[in-house]
Amino acid sequence: MTRRPVLISDFDGTITENDFFALVMDLYMGPEDPDYWSQYGAGRITHFEAMKGIFSHAPTDPARLDDLIARCRPDPGLGEAARCLERGGWDLIVVSAGAAWYIERILAAAGVAAGVYANPGRIVPGHGLVLDPPSRSPFFSPEIGIDKAGVVRDALARYSKVAFAGDGPPDLEASLLVEPALRFARGFLARELTRRAEPFHPFERWSDVVRALDPACS
Repeated sequence: MTRRPVLISDFDGTITENDFFALVMDLYMGPEDPDYWSQYGAGRITHFEAMKGIFSHAPTDPARLDDLIARCRPDPGLGEAARCLERGGWDLIVVSAGAAWYIERILAAAGVAAGVYANPGRIVPGHGLVLDPPSRSPFFSPEIGIDKAGVVRDALARYSKVAFAGDGPPDLEASLLVEPALRFARGFLARELTRRAEPFHPFERWSDVVRALDPACS
């Protein structure tokens, strides 16, 4: 076990203001396209299948892809917050049911070094952003691609302290594994934890999480 603490963070809707998949739906899908998200909500397809279907409608033109990434609107304080977290002795692990393709680009643009567990993705002309299952990952989940709770359980066995931040349905199980004082939520996750009477810290921006973990980052 390491003496270092670690923050495990969701990406879309947590580090960013907008979800990549939602932007693809809003900008590049119409009423004639399959409603993958509703199919997932009804239990007819998995979360991974829904994301794979939605991402297949992403543009492949570089300029449009750059615009789509910009519209994700990562926390403006992302880079400095991540570096301050690192100076404070924290490791950072990003877990996502989205695609590593855009996550790694956004993190790199902000100068953020982090471990990333997400679904492999690649741009293929005529096929959008092709999502591949991370079947060789020790945290592979047929349902969402990456088992976020599995990543947290592994971290709990290796780190002195584990914090978690998230916003969506795939984050619920993972968030319940950490101490309430180290649990951060917004969006769906915050509403569901409230419904279950589970304590957590609300946040508006990801940098708020970092400031709560390390006051020196204020």
